[in-house]
Amino acid sequence: MDRDLGFGWRTRKNGEVELLRGGRIVTLLRGDKATAFLGSLARLDEADAQHLMARLTGNYKRGNERLSDSPSQRR
Repeated sequence: MDRDLGFGWRTRKNGEVELLRGGRIVTLLRGDKATAFLGSLARLDEADAQHLMARLTGNYKRGNERLSDSPSQRR
C-alpha cells in the first residue's frame, strides 16, 4: 500500500536531520541516529520511508483505534 503519510525530512549544515510533518519540525535527529536514518533512506522506497519517519516521530497507528470507537468499549 503506497500512502503518503505527510512526512518529510531535510538535513542541516551541521549534519542534523529534521523530520517534518505537514511542514513543521516534529523530531530532530543528531549524530549516529541521523547517519543511520540517512543510510536507511537509500534502501527504502517512498512508502517504507514514510513508515520509518512515522516510527521515529512516534506518530503512527497502534491498531487499537477501532476498539475505542466500539459501543462495548464506551463507559
